[in-house]
Amino acid sequence: MNSRDDAPREMPKALVEDYLQQEAGTRAFLDDLQKLAAEGRHATVRERLREFAEHSQGAFFAVALSLGGSAQFFADVEAQMDVETGGKLRDLKETYGNLADEFSIVRSEQTKERHNPVTSLGTATTYQGEEEVPLVEYTPLSGEVELYEGRESPEEILQIAHFLVRATTDALDVALESDQPVNTEELSALIDRREELESELGALRDQIDELRRTPVDE
Repeated sequence: MNSRDDAPREMPKALVEDYLQQEAGTRAFLDDLQKLAAEGRHATVRERLREFAEHSQGAFFAVALSLGGSAQFFADVEAQMDVETGGKLRDLKETYGNLADEFSIVRSEQTKERHNPVTSLGTATTYQGEEEVPLVEYTPLSGEVELYEGRESPEEILQIAHFLVRATTDALDVALESDQPVNTEELSALIDRREELESELGALRDQIDELRRTPVDE
């Protein structure tokens, strides 16, 4: 992949120089983002960060790498520049560390062509007595950004899961047919996810069998 993540080791100096040229303005921008985050305006934070990455790419990546806290990044900066500059970047992490996840997500959008990657799922359950159906309330989250809210029955939830699994197998079919490699890290994670799904499906099978044996009042 041709991305900032795969840039040669000389790259940190170029990124940091971009940041230093606009340090005061960038820190003021980060202060504004912290205020927005404190107000719960996470979607606005996401959009502002995307604009920052688009128009000030070098400074964006310098801040993102600083907030990510990579020891190698700080070591490279101090080797290519000086300890004082490394200290300035470490101060970014200490002062704006609560923005690290949002920077990481937008960074993945910039370097890996992701968009609103789901990082967690908020759920709750209720019961529709008249219909005699459990309901699942769910909210996919990308960092702190709530993507949408849904409330559906277990069968409807599994239909969504089926759509997503089918889309996944379609994507892998295309990769196989086109001789497109899948990297080792992705393949290992795929195996883990498959095993997790198989475990959950085993529990689901047991629950369905138990429900079949449970009398239903007509």
